[in-house]
Amino acid sequence: MRRVPRAVLALAACLPGVAAGLTLLLCARGVQSPVVLPRPAAPRSAPPYQAPQPPIRPRSAWLDATVRRTQPPPRYDDAVVAVFVHHTDSPNDYTCATTPEVIRRLYAGQTTGRHWDDIGYNFLVDRCGTIYEGRAGGIERAVTGAHAQGFNHRTAGIAAIGTFTAGIPVPRAMTDAIAALTAWKLGLAGVDPRAGTRLVSSNGRSRYPVGAVAALPAVSGHDAGFPTSCPGAALTAKLPDIRNTAARLQGRR
Repeated sequence: MRRVPRAVLALAACLPGVAAGLTLLLCARGVQSPVVLPRPAAPRSAPPYQAPQPPIRPRSAWLDATVRRTQPPPRYDDAVVAVFVHHTDSPNDYTCATTPEVIRRLYAGQTTGRHWDDIGYNFLVDRCGTIYEGRAGGIERAVTGAHAQGFNHRTAGIAAIGTFTAGIPVPRAMTDAIAALTAWKLGLAGVDPRAGTRLVSSNGRSRYPVGAVAALPAVSGHDAGFPTSCPGAALTAKLPDIRNTAARLQGRR
């Protein structure tokens, strides 16, 4: 039997067939060259410690025709790595059924009285633990707020509706809701609520000069970044519990 020359075998390998693309590659490199296929990209995994999103009432729950107006598009940061807790310094004698009216008054005070383009807080929480969306832009996104002068970037402002100076009881439902909101919001960026973070001051009227890097708790009171009595001594005293509860809700030990 006559032996088939190697050149003929190599040519046969280059004929179209089921694996035409693969054989053409072999012909280009030589019949003895191995084919190395690229590895598929590994899927991006979510941060390991996340908490579920708590119920949040949208802006439509408190906006009405008397306060709807044109406003500039929202601004965004890359992530939320810290939370500032505030109190609204408003009366505590409201009922939870009237919370939307209270928020409308806060909105009017900030947009009309201070000429802001929107309410400054990203979220507001009432005495019954109901969470409301504040500033427009999307609850899941890193919306740049107007709640902590010098540190609005990469932070979220959570306002407890009421006044919580020394001796004023802070409702447990309110602090539990703040903790749940904090656990979810910081969890999106993988941030431990008990940890510290580093923020860059954008305004010299804060406690830090413009451009200074401030080492702050990931869950801070407003007074940590700005000379103010907000969020009040009573609510400030609850911050350690809020941090620990938020960490536990993220599944941290």
